[in-house]
Amino acid sequence: MSFESLGLMPELLRAVADQGYTEPTPIQLQAIPPVLARHDMMGCAQTGTGKTAGFALPILQLLAPQQNASPSPARHPIRALILTPTRELAAQVEENVRAYSKYLTLRSTVVFGGVDINPQITALRSGVEVLVATPGRLLDHVQQNTVNLGRVEILVLDEADRMLDMGFMPDIKRILALLPAERQSLLFSATFSEEIKRLAGQMLRSPVSIEVARRNAPADLVTHRMYEIEADRKGLLLAHLIKSRNMHQVLVFVRTKRDANRLMRELLRDGVAATAIHSDRTQAERMQALEEFKNGTMNVMVATDIAARGLDIEQLPFVINYELPYAAEDYIHRIGRTGRAGSPGEAISLVCAEERRMLDDIERALKRKLERLPMPEIAGGGRPRSPRQSEERPGSSPRPARASVHTLPTPKPPAPIPSGGFDFNKPYEPTTTTGANADAVRVVPRSSIRRQTSALLGGLAAKKT
Repeated sequence: MSFESLGLMPELLRAVADQGYTEPTPIQLQAIPPVLARHDMMGCAQTGTGKTAGFALPILQLLAPQQNASPSPARHPIRALILTPTRELAAQVEENVRAYSKYLTLRSTVVFGGVDINPQITALRSGVEVLVATPGRLLDHVQQNTVNLGRVEILVLDEADRMLDMGFMPDIKRILALLPAERQSLLFSATFSEEIKRLAGQMLRSPVSIEVARRNAPADLVTHRMYEIEADRKGLLLAHLIKSRNMHQVLVFVRTKRDANRLMRELLRDGVAATAIHSDRTQAERMQALEEFKNGTMNVMVATDIAARGLDIEQLPFVINYELPYAAEDYIHRIGRTGRAGSPGEAISLVCAEERRMLDDIERALKRKLERLPMPEIAGGGRPRSPRQSEERPGSSPRPARASVHTLPTPKPPAPIPSGGFDFNKPYEPTTTTGANADAVRVVPRSSIRRQTSALLGGLAAKKT
């Protein structure tokens, strides 16, 4: 089936052809007709299946009859609102909307936090029909009266499960209260949890349900492999794999921001062009890192799970789990960055002994075993280990004990005693005072001692004359 058979207008078909799309994906086949018929919808599809085009194309067609080229902002009210959980996903969705609407006069813009709000205010005041936003920054604009949501006709919640995971439910409820009651609402998500269904029950009216893949399904075109390795040798193995296999565009996942920075520095020291993306970096730094990774300036991007959802990197061949995630569902979202849009991908996990339980959970979720790969011969044999690590590691050869010979030092000969001097080598013997010498001993009163001590410490007044 072709896009022409879905009833899309010629301007959209031209834009789709410019993007290189030839046939609609299953989610697009099922989503576009009901959206064009103005039905509410719950859409579930695994990542990388074309969800964005599935809702963006029919929305643009519904808005097209009222498009105009007037410069007046009043002629371009916000009529479609698309909410996303992350800045990166918001930017990508708006980029797609602009690409699809290139032959229309509809305007679009994106607003998210972490950047200067003033250019966003300027864009909103010039008038836009399609607004893509993250919930927090949208409410900032609401507070400053720089956005009017009173004429929104279509609402989209993209990656709704991620929004709930990130704690956006209070913000979503505030935004829903600002929208017209009569509207079309679309909820798209990679997974359908019970909480998502409760949210759908609150905001959707008789929705059409679409579930292209089973819940939490991994991408079918991804091969799952793993190496069993000690934790302190993971960095060496990672650099070896990237160099020996001449890997380009490798997305490496770690658990924490600190680990992302550390691993990036290690890869750079090993001669691998690497960058990092996580929430501690500014939005400009994150966008620059993503752009460098996409255009091939950087071969490796080290990321926390902030990048596990929404990033659309064309034909990404490799995802490496440097550290396994705590939740098996996060593994599925991580590897969903590869094996997209019909392209094969490879997911490699570096698993240490402490991650055995996480591996078991992942294999249960996948309903398959990860392929165990033999350890390659690595030049250098591993990173230096501390003595404690070497002692505790099973199978390591103990370091030979150093022979210790304890010898007593040769005593020095006693120093000569000067004539009339005191022999310091003899033990102390108290002197007994008798006879006339006893009369020579002066007894000092205690009060005198106290006065002398006080005078020494500066505690006595000067004696008057």
